[in-house]
Amino acid sequence: MNYKKLLELGRPAGPGRLALPVAGDDARAKQVVVELVNELGFDGVDAGGLDDSWRQQPGTPVYDKVLESAGVRNALAEALKERLPQWRAAGNSPGSFAQRA
Repeated sequence: MNYKKLLELGRPAGPGRLALPVAGDDARAKQVVVELVNELGFDGVDAGGLDDSWRQQPGTPVYDKVLESAGVRNALAEALKERLPQWRAAGNSPGSFAQRA
């Protein structure tokens, strides 16, 4: 979610509140980020460890989308490891999130 949406779309907890995915390998650090996301007015959705963070990279279904918690979870689940050509960092970038760029 881009900075303008972060600034404008935060809401108190309740129905219809938007969500942001949070990935990380350190459970305590991830909880701190979820608390920050909450303070910004969004629900934090556990997006797994860093090995799963590719699910929220540019070109994936959740990237820069305005979704509630269920929508974020669905979008993360629908992500494919294939990198879209327009989101490859360079001409020699791998075609999959399974490989590092």
